[in-house]
Amino acid sequence: QVQFVESGGGLVQPGGSLRLSCAASTSLFTIYTVSWYRQAPGKQREWVATITDAENTRYADSVKGRFTISRDNAKNMVYLQMNRLKPEDTAVYYCYTFYGGRDSWGQGTQVTVSS
Repeated sequence: QVQFVESGGGLVQPGGSLRLSCAASTSLFTIYTVSWYRQAPGKQREWVATITDAENTRYADSVKGRFTISRDNAKNMVYLQMNRLKPEDTAVYYCYTFYGGRDSWGQGTQVTVSS
């Protein structure tokens, strides 16, 4: 099982930017896809973005054009650059992958978008 540690969350004003980081305990060279999910208060966890080992990316419509997912295999890091943030982006953000036959989730990092 791979362990993730997310960081970089915080309080930001609408229109601002944040970059989330996700540190993996296992070499990213062995992990095919890594995704970001988020969960807002009172809502179900929802998929945000995915990156493959070939660095192909996909995004939820709600974040397309504003968020960018990237990975640095040499550093075992995955990132989520979030621009033009909106109040509805407020949520706990999680890293996820399916590895070794198991779901692996990080503990999450809180992002709050508010004036």
